[in-house]
Amino acid sequence: MAQNVSMEDFEALLNESFEIDTPAEGSVVRGKVLAIEAGQAIIDVGYKMEGRIDLKEFANPGEAPSVAVGDEVEVFLDRVENARGEAVISRDKARREEAWDRLEKAYASEERVDGVIFGRVKGGFTVDLGGAVAFLPGSQVDVRPVRDAGPLMGLKQPFQVLKMDRRRGNIVVSRRAILEESRAEQRAEVIGGLTEGQEVDGVVKNITEYGAFVDLGGVDGLLHVTDMAWRRVNHPSEILAIGETIKVQVIKINKETHRISLGMKQLQDDPWDAVETKYALETVHMGRVTNITDYGAFVELEPGVEGLVHVSEMSWTKKNVHPGKIVSTSQEVEVMVLEIDTAKRRVSLGLKQTMRNPWELFAETHPEGTVVEGEVKNITEFGLFVGLPGDIDGMVHLSDLSWDERGEDAIQNYHKNDMVKAVVTEVDVEKERISLSIKGLDDSFSGAVEGVKRGSIITVTVTAIEEGGIEVEYEGAKSFIRRSDLSRDRADQRPERFQIGDHLDVRVTNVDQKTRRLGLSIKAREIAEEKEAVEQYGSSASGASLGDILGAALKSGDE
Repeated sequence: MAQNVSMEDFEALLNESFEIDTPAEGSVVRGKVLAIEAGQAIIDVGYKMEGRIDLKEFANPGEAPSVAVGDEVEVFLDRVENARGEAVISRDKARREEAWDRLEKAYASEERVDGVIFGRVKGGFTVDLGGAVAFLPGSQVDVRPVRDAGPLMGLKQPFQVLKMDRRRGNIVVSRRAILEESRAEQRAEVIGGLTEGQEVDGVVKNITEYGAFVDLGGVDGLLHVTDMAWRRVNHPSEILAIGETIKVQVIKINKETHRISLGMKQLQDDPWDAVETKYALETVHMGRVTNITDYGAFVELEPGVEGLVHVSEMSWTKKNVHPGKIVSTSQEVEVMVLEIDTAKRRVSLGLKQTMRNPWELFAETHPEGTVVEGEVKNITEFGLFVGLPGDIDGMVHLSDLSWDERGEDAIQNYHKNDMVKAVVTEVDVEKERISLSIKGLDDSFSGAVEGVKRGSIITVTVTAIEEGGIEVEYEGAKSFIRRSDLSRDRADQRPERFQIGDHLDVRVTNVDQKTRRLGLSIKAREIAEEKEAVEQYGSSASGASLGDILGAALKSGDE
């Protein structure tokens, strides 16, 4: 039978055996390590073909080569024969082809793949995925920015394939996605074991201006600064330190967002429970200034209990100044409780109430008529403001500056910072006003007119002649007699008929102590004398003429 086989059949069988035994170039084949020499492994890939591969291709990143004589390995056949008659093979390419096949399946099924970070490049790191090199962006290394990636290098760890393009040879992976997934699972497990109101231990992980993040064993909770203590906390670092273990209470759990709110003060007694008992209205207490604003100052009565001293309750006298000019932070001050609102957790305090009202004190120590001395603080169009004891001011109105000058003229004689004396004329405690008088210091008028009353006849001296009347003087007090009061007869009501220095008898019609003026009239004197003469020597009804009566009166006067 064998003899019947033709030459053509033999040739076909020979070619078939070549096709079966000879591997195709560009494919992955199995080979056996025959020897290791000169840093290379000699591998038999079948059909009496041998090739050489550098030992480094058998090493994983950061590890020593792991290959020995007799090992069977897969290699990539580049060419069947080179110039030296050897097959050109590669372990790296074989691993890469194998890895791409495996990675494509993992990418399609969204499975994790193991890899090793072995290098740093611009914008991230290189990762060996069992023969295929992938790019790990810096943002995908961890859930938080990593300052030092050294501890992560050379470690076999899982990654998620985000994108891959075999034609271009690009693979992008993420370590962060794995951590977030694990973290989410861990958070769900931890959160499932927590209940609102539960007391737990935690470790302070991070501190910010608004609070601290506390690790509850795989899940973080936020401890807000307002829930750290009943007292005011300016910054969390005042009472917490990173790494510190603390006891907290779970205040709220958001099952959807997995956010946990924590509190420390909830584990302590609320000082507000006893505020109304400890701080009765109108009682005085010592406190410490904790904060100063434009509208007042906050004073801590005890840890957790603060009250506001409004700017209007800070000083009796300093009305338009910033609270920072009256008190300072950390200063110990004495305050009075004015109002308590437990529902809103507010206490209204007063600073000025702990001191005597300076207007009340001034009224007690300086009754009306008291002479005071002070510095001119301010000059206005309606008078002077004079500084008085108790850091308060009194006002001298224009009309109280001088007896002899108009107020507008008299005020020109005064300047700021001048020391002046004045007499207290009125103290209004409710309106916080003190009226003073400079001209009230001159009491010469009272002495001059002592004993003079309305109806008195006095002798005055003419000092000036004016068109509307004459100016006269009595014991140093000046008065003015109007033209209509110069005579009973209209013909004699002429100022020019008098001379400066003339002495005249006049009747007092008014004594005004406030204006230091005497009301005088020659006409009134003449009418009074006529009336007296009529009553004494007759009347118009007796038939006697007025001339007869006055003549008799004059004759009687001569006798």
